[in-house]
Amino acid sequence: MTGAGFVVLPDAASAVEVHAQLPWSAPQVVSHDSGRPWLVGRWLPGGVQVATAGPVRVAVIGICPVTATRLSELTARIRTLADIDALAAALPGSCHLIASVDGQVRVQGSITGLHRIFHTRLNGLPVAADRADVLAAMTGAGIDERALAVRLACGGLVPPPLSEAPLWSGVSPLPPDHYLVLHDKQGRQARQIRWWQPPAPELPLAAGATALRDVLGTAMAGRAPATGRLSSDLSGGMDSTSLCFLAARTHPDLLTFRWGEAEAGNDDAAFAAHSIDHLDRAEHLVIPPADLPALFTDPATPIDTEEPYPFVRTAARTRRTAQLLADRGARRHLAGHGGDELFTPFPGYLHPLLRRRPATALRHVRGYAALKRWPLLHTLAALTRPGSQASWWHAQADHLTDPPSRKRRPSLGWGLWPLRAPAWVTSGAIETARASLRHTAAQAQPLATDLGQHQTLLAVRTAAPWYRLLARPFADAGVQLDSPFFDDRVIEAVLRVRPHEHAGPWHYKPLLAQAMRGIVPDTVLGRSTKGEFSDEASTGLRRNLPALLELFDDSVLAAHGLIDPAVLRTQLLAPQATNAMNIALEPLIGCETWLRAATRPTPPHPMPIRPTAARRTTDTHEPAP
Repeated sequence: MTGAGFVVLPDAASAVEVHAQLPWSAPQVVSHDSGRPWLVGRWLPGGVQVATAGPVRVAVIGICPVTATRLSELTARIRTLADIDALAAALPGSCHLIASVDGQVRVQGSITGLHRIFHTRLNGLPVAADRADVLAAMTGAGIDERALAVRLACGGLVPPPLSEAPLWSGVSPLPPDHYLVLHDKQGRQARQIRWWQPPAPELPLAAGATALRDVLGTAMAGRAPATGRLSSDLSGGMDSTSLCFLAARTHPDLLTFRWGEAEAGNDDAAFAAHSIDHLDRAEHLVIPPADLPALFTDPATPIDTEEPYPFVRTAARTRRTAQLLADRGARRHLAGHGGDELFTPFPGYLHPLLRRRPATALRHVRGYAALKRWPLLHTLAALTRPGSQASWWHAQADHLTDPPSRKRRPSLGWGLWPLRAPAWVTSGAIETARASLRHTAAQAQPLATDLGQHQTLLAVRTAAPWYRLLARPFADAGVQLDSPFFDDRVIEAVLRVRPHEHAGPWHYKPLLAQAMRGIVPDTVLGRSTKGEFSDEASTGLRRNLPALLELFDDSVLAAHGLIDPAVLRTQLLAPQATNAMNIALEPLIGCETWLRAATRPTPPHPMPIRPTAARRTTDTHEPAP
């Protein structure tokens, strides 16, 4: 198991007995008002902030730029678990929120899934944690091969809620828009309650851009790490560049970082250089391609034991990046992850737009037909028959083994892309996946009543857990990866804007561009291109093909009957790799290396309860000890 983590225990006498089953040595402990262990684990310095008000304890873990005084004020208003809704809605950043209220415990993560919660029962006691593998280590849970088959058969592109299922038997996920009650006054335990709903998309673009600018400005003002420097990606794209300029306004010791481009057609360098000219107070670090590991280097190196790592091809580069930043004193690193999901709305917004403003919707459709070659009649037919969410899941099960379509088809249904099984997945794994897809059809609920908002949230809740895992190699080097676009308040600010005003074929990310006007150079805000790395990926794949073939010569996935190594070898040795194969290969490697690491025996780590001080605000009812 890699990285930090924590377990949340109810305020019960038997909770003291579970410490021997926790997987850390020398843990940190925060107690309930009763003195019993409440939060037990291991976190980065300054990673936990605790406020108290009589019998109430509130802890935030993660990136939450809130002052101690403000957190104390919010905590003093809490009388019941439901009162925490207001506190959660007021907190900036992206974090876990855990509360102990007069013997009751409420636990939740962020609304994006960037900070997650899982739960199970141990010796009859409900417990929660931020990592599924922590609970699996405590309970001795094995691998859930059905869930693993779904990941493989869907090429790693499983959408929520199916993607949120952990790969460990007996461990349950908490949906990001819910909180978990471990224990309440009625004796009910481990209840999931939905507390968050997306806001109505009613703001015009101008007002929405102003609100977004304010939210991002507030978020970035408190982003400095407790110790060390702040660093930021500066790829040349609008997302990371916007964060750089916002950070530079309040953090003079800013370090920017970017990978150099290996492809002559990639114009990231030109936009990044233009930005650097306007960031004269920051230090800039550019690593040339020759100094970076090739893509797909060291594919057999395991990254994490919780679930498959999604960014295998850049894993070696990520480890090197994290170490380079750490060597230069960076302790928190900003990244523009989430910008694509938020600021380029998926076309589902056309459904409600067609009902409310048909002329505007038709103008958008004609624009897309010209720009992206959407088939006009097919698009209009799909817009008039959106279908149900259940029918979408059933269709994915029915067509799971269909060949990828070469026709351009917009994503106008309840998903973002069609699910298709790679050729190397066995028939048994495919049938298991089909059964899970059909089961999901009977249970899945829309993430929003507006289909456009549903697709945005679907994209965010698909991507954020990936970047949650990307943070682990940075944490191993002592650097906290920070993705401000996944902040809860930022998500809400974007969702409040009318989708059709920051979507459409005529402008690139108009909401972000307007919000950053006067902060980011107009040249960057007017960019309409995106960096291209496919040639570099192909080169890296060819260079590391022998290592990939060796990895799957003795495949544990094959031993479990999930893939056919002969078919995979044929695909890898084909003279021209297909795009579908390249997309599915990365999660396949992730699953293979994860299963090897997850099934490798590890020695137990006794975990004595040893109270350790967390960063604590002043008690509003009692003097701080």
